[in-house]
Amino acid sequence: MSRYKLFLSALFLFLSACSSDVFLVHTGNMPSDDKIAQIKIGQTQDDVRQILGSPSAVTALDENEWLYMSSTLKKIAFCTPKIVDRDVLAIRFDKKGQVKKISRLNKDDGHEIKPDSDQTSSGGHNPGFFKKYFGGVGTYMPIGPSKQK
Repeated sequence: MSRYKLFLSALFLFLSACSSDVFLVHTGNMPSDDKIAQIKIGQTQDDVRQILGSPSAVTALDENEWLYMSSTLKKIAFCTPKIVDRDVLAIRFDKKGQVKKISRLNKDDGHEIKPDSDQTSSGGHNPGFFKKYFGGVGTYMPIGPSKQK
């Protein structure tokens, strides 16, 4: 019976040593609702930057869309973090640099993207062993050909 108590005591100590701390991690630079309310259609990029500050990101394919983002993650010990909240403010500018559209998105507006398993061939050539390792022998000339008169 004493081994059973010893085992239970060791098990209790082992389990109590595990971390049960929950951490909420906030990232991003989402401006306050008061500042966002100051943004109106027709304002310039400079006006928006003065009110909201620099954006979190500018979309890669179109520099006329600015994104202000923030997210809150829940982390427990070594487990995979879970998204608790996400907030995205997208401001679209026209070609003149004036605000054209303002939209606000949250965690529910997003969706998972599954990578495609198909592969695209590179279209190159596949040299054999000797060509790969000995194909350049004799082609390197550190000193150019001499000019003789």
